[in-house]
Amino acid sequence: VQLQASGGGSAQAGGSLRLSCTASGRTFSNNFMGWFRQAPGKEREFVASIGWGGGATYYSDSVKGRFTISRNNGGNTANLQMNSLKPEDTALYYCAASEVASTRPTDFGSWGQGTQVTVSS
Repeated sequence: VQLQASGGGSAQAGGSLRLSCTASGRTFSNNFMGWFRQAPGKEREFVASIGWGGGATYYSDSVKGRFTISRNNGGNTANLQMNSLKPEDTALYYCAASEVASTRPTDFGSWGQGTQVTVSS
């Protein structure tokens, strides 16, 4: 599956941004979808993931209660609504697809190109 991420940008602390990931190629609904992020000088880290039907969602402790992941299998999209943004959320955000339920980057075989999120204090 090919992935295209969009929606990044700049926001003030406390603000909101919405990221979208559009998929093409093999059947989108067969994929477990995830969002990851990587800040300069740091390793790529898990942010959120969502199951095939959208009923199961997983979040890192750092974003739980502030970010919401969702998907629309009919539209081949997976979204990340980010509220109450903090400067430490600044990173390059990637969407990814996996054939297994996971929060580990190594289990995701397809990756989008990344979209930058910058949060200022």
